[in-house]
Amino acid sequence: MTSRPVLLVIAHGSRDPRHAATVHALVRRVRARRPGLRVETGFLDFNIPSVPAVLESLAAEGVRDVVALPLLLTRAFHAKADIPAVLREAPARLRIRQAEVLGPSPLLTAALERRLYEAGLTPADKSSTGVVLASAGSTDPEAIAVIAEIAREWRHTGWCAVRPAFASASLPRTEDAVRELRALGCARVAVAPYVLAPGFLPDRIARGAAEADVLADVLGPAPEVARVLLERYDEVRVPVLTALGA
Repeated sequence: MTSRPVLLVIAHGSRDPRHAATVHALVRRVRARRPGLRVETGFLDFNIPSVPAVLESLAAEGVRDVVALPLLLTRAFHAKADIPAVLREAPARLRIRQAEVLGPSPLLTAALERRLYEAGLTPADKSSTGVVLASAGSTDPEAIAVIAEIAREWRHTGWCAVRPAFASASLPRTEDAVRELRALGCARVAVAPYVLAPGFLPDRIARGAAEADVLADVLGPAPEVARVLLERYDEVRVPVLTALGA
């Protein structure tokens, strides 16, 4: 029987040690959900092991099939250019398929709500609470459009209002969205960081939330995020095994 492909989780990396610690915690949760699946982690920058180092090691072990999964919430420059470029330089004996980015997904919206409830809100607060959906930001119009659409859809689940905001590259900033929700008359305002791990831009989001009533934690190793990782892996893995005759 053909063994299942290795799952290679590709994270951006950061000088902030909280970033790598959060990525590793998420990967541990993924492993716990799928015992027997080999899950490796590689970083594009700042942290080790690098993606090329992991790929070289897998090839040296005799691994053939790899599903490379970008640990990204939107499909922007890293998913479209950086990661494909790194994967093209992998050892020729490896058969690599790149999975889709994590978002959008109803599971990620559920994870956002989990973090808001952990920060002190309850489902009964939804109708009187405005939420700022605060992402890192991007110069890619596709990524910005996705964030705006998530905010529109999330609003229909019962919140007073939901507004997108961005820590860089795009507007509005978190603090501006907080003020807009106050002006709309929402009794309380919460900020939900749509980011996976702590770091420079999430800290900027937190500073922008100074006038909000509630600041949720980053998504991190939420169980819903781990489920999305495995969904993205399975979307690629099944065609791989079919092609191999498994």
